[in-house]
Amino acid sequence: MSSGDPHETTVTIALPSSVFAALRQSPEEFAGEIRTAAAVQWYAEGRISQGKAAEIAGLSRSRFIDELERRKVSANQESLNDLRRAVERG
Repeated sequence: MSSGDPHETTVTIALPSSVFAALRQSPEEFAGEIRTAAAVQWYAEGRISQGKAAEIAGLSRSRFIDELERRKVSANQESLNDLRRAVERG
């Protein structure tokens, strides 16, 4: 189902209403948390860039970096081999 923005798609997930009470969140707060959690996970897996992850999460890049730190995910996704090659190149 599409939203009003032609560049966005809305995804609907059916959950028991008790989920929101248990988490003490509104459905809107929950949706924001899910977007952020997914963006952090996909970024950590190297599936998306930091900029794309921030966009998915609906955060500025600096706020997304803060969120990575809060969740103990490195903001640097270069592998050790990538870093070695960079050092060797000078």
